[in-house]
Amino acid sequence: MLVVGRARCDWAQTAADDYTKRLRRYGGVEEDEIRNEPFRGDIDAVRNAEAERIVARVGPRDRLVALDERGERLDSHAFATLVDQGRQQGTVLFAIGGPYGHGAPVRTRAWRTVRLSDLVLNHELARVVLYEQLYRALTLLEGAPYHH
Repeated sequence: MLVVGRARCDWAQTAADDYTKRLRRYGGVEEDEIRNEPFRGDIDAVRNAEAERIVARVGPRDRLVALDERGERLDSHAFATLVDQGRQQGTVLFAIGGPYGHGAPVRTRAWRTVRLSDLVLNHELARVVLYEQLYRALTLLEGAPYHH
């Protein structure tokens, strides 16, 4: 998982830590913090600088999933299928953008672009929702009794 900026909310970090522990039984999850670009009056410059940092961390076999409110709308079963397909092809990397979203380089490099909600979520909340949905997806794939 690639996340622009640092976690600042204690409640969000507590929730992410809880799901990180749960995910260990399914192979775990790694999170890599991407330095956010300071805003100097140009939103596109911020988006593109952060996007270049994200793309630089994506390997040739990685399946980059950009999280964006304009992305595909998936239910939990379809999300689990996405995770499964991505794992079969390489490593799935989810990218959570900064306050201004993703720049064009991320959109171009992305294997898939997915929304976590029809609502716009700040990156702290998006991170928690993503962790929960990853846990739900893996329990669905493994037949564990989490998803009802």
